[in-house]
Amino acid sequence: MTIIAYESCTMTALSKVEISYIKTSLLSDPPLRADGRSPEDFRPIVVETGVAPLANGSARVSIGVPRGGRGHEAEGAGGRTEVVAAVKLEVDGVGEDEEGGKIICNVSCSPAAYPHLSSPALDDLQSDLTSLMGSVLSHPSLCPKNLAIVPGQKAWALRLDTIVFADAGNVVDCLMMACRAALVDTRVPSTRSVEYRAPGTQSGTLNKVSDDIMDVDQGRSGSSSMLETRKSSSVVDFELADYWDEGGVLESRDAWPVCVTLNMLPTMHFLDATSQEETAVPLRLHAMFAFPGGKPTLHGMRMTGTGTSDITQIKVLLKHAEKYARNMWTGLDAKLGEEEARRSVKARAKFYGRRGR
Repeated sequence: MTIIAYESCTMTALSKVEISYIKTSLLSDPPLRADGRSPEDFRPIVVETGVAPLANGSARVSIGVPRGGRGHEAEGAGGRTEVVAAVKLEVDGVGEDEEGGKIICNVSCSPAAYPHLSSPALDDLQSDLTSLMGSVLSHPSLCPKNLAIVPGQKAWALRLDTIVFADAGNVVDCLMMACRAALVDTRVPSTRSVEYRAPGTQSGTLNKVSDDIMDVDQGRSGSSSMLETRKSSSVVDFELADYWDEGGVLESRDAWPVCVTLNMLPTMHFLDATSQEETAVPLRLHAMFAFPGGKPTLHGMRMTGTGTSDITQIKVLLKHAEKYARNMWTGLDAKLGEEEARRSVKARAKFYGRRGR
């Protein structure tokens, strides 16, 4: 579990009067928000997978409804938060004692999403978000086992790149949803192990064999020569197997977490803050939960912003966060199931369309 505190630099400029008005409204009975939501309500969430055709897996997640066009959205005045995540698999060499496979995270932020930030401040934000994603998703315990290609020699390096196109608040929750959706959408190419061998020898005489000096792990057809001698085989390379479904899904998909951000006031907390609410209430708790087999697992926790909190308050907040995260997990899994079914139907139609030509 990761616990790190830092001060966010994504705040929107507000006057003291505006900040006081937002805080007073949230602390009223019942709490009031500018868009009419209750403290536990999220803005509309849209999830779409397969948005990057050249990637092995991709997803777009947006929170909120754009208001007044793209320009207002980027400035965070109403608008929505939009993140695109894409996965690219690259062949990577590994050591003999390594199982192989790793996840490399990177977060980029569009300057249009943060027009009030200078270039160095934007770099700091990208670095901080990359660190946050990597500390959770790049942990060895979450690395899928089926990233290995040739044990002890080659494996897939999974590069997870995300871009924040618009930030109208709650960007960390949006990032984690996009990452999970892209990983679920990822297909690992099917491979076959390949062995290269030289012709064998018998009693010092060269035994000529057929031109087939490359063995694939599909087995050999026909009977081999009785004079042919072969040393013990060892796999040294691989080749791609061309299947219509483009490969298999990543293993341990139910281990990747979602994030719930609790924005904290002395007597209450609320979810899915807008950029104005984040400025007025800078103290927040990010909790990353997964539910493999229905059992809650806390993968990471971060306190951001200025303010103080004791361990008793954090324990109470984590209990609330677990409940919110389970609801988010259930809803996201249902949507990803629909997207996966849609993708399967589309892939079958594409495959049979090619065969009919």
